[in-house]
Amino acid sequence: HVPLSRVQRPLVAAGAAVGALLRPARADLVAALGETTGERALRRMHSRMQSDETGREILLERPRVTDDVLERAWELPPETFGGAYAAFMGKRRFSPSERPPVRFVDDEELAYVAARAREVHDLWHVLFGCKTTVLGELALKAVEFANTGLPMCGLAVAGGPLRLPMEQRTRFYTTYLPWAARAGTQAHDLMCIYYERHFDESLTSVRARFNISVAPDMLK
Repeated sequence: HVPLSRVQRPLVAAGAAVGALLRPARADLVAALGETTGERALRRMHSRMQSDETGREILLERPRVTDDVLERAWELPPETFGGAYAAFMGKRRFSPSERPPVRFVDDEELAYVAARAREVHDLWHVLFGCKTTVLGELALKAVEFANTGLPMCGLAVAGGPLRLPMEQRTRFYTTYLPWAARAGTQAHDLMCIYYERHFDESLTSVRARFNISVAPDMLK
């Protein structure tokens, strides 16, 4: 944990925002932006979790998506949610341990909420069928903003498309953004899903259970 003064916090947020826009692959800058701008949203997310039976369980037990979780997912059939998650991570050579830790959230409970959102991000990729391209990441950020209200996601959606080629930018605004707005608002509260408990279920059934709408590309 790195405590920030009232003067330091907006400075770190501004620096992270500029850096994340110029270098969106820098996960640490994206994380810093989310932590320094998201306190109110994190409090609302925490409140919703406290009002939900599964959300309360998650806050109490504090599950973490670790390399051990991924290792167990590799043992599951490919048609399961866990198997699809393992395939997604393996294809991209991702590891849960590569996610940067939460540093700038003072409240311990809110820090866990921020960490949970960060750790299940790859699971959201799998559920919503969003690729890890710039276009896919922006589409998922739009889903996250609609569902969680995190300002960082809104900032990404506002500024990120400027980095896209014109054809992809047009596609984002005409296809992906409307889909993401619907998908994010219609889906179950993404912070109140105990994902690890559904790994052995089929990916199709998990999507249906939590009203997950798949990104347009996955429907072709």
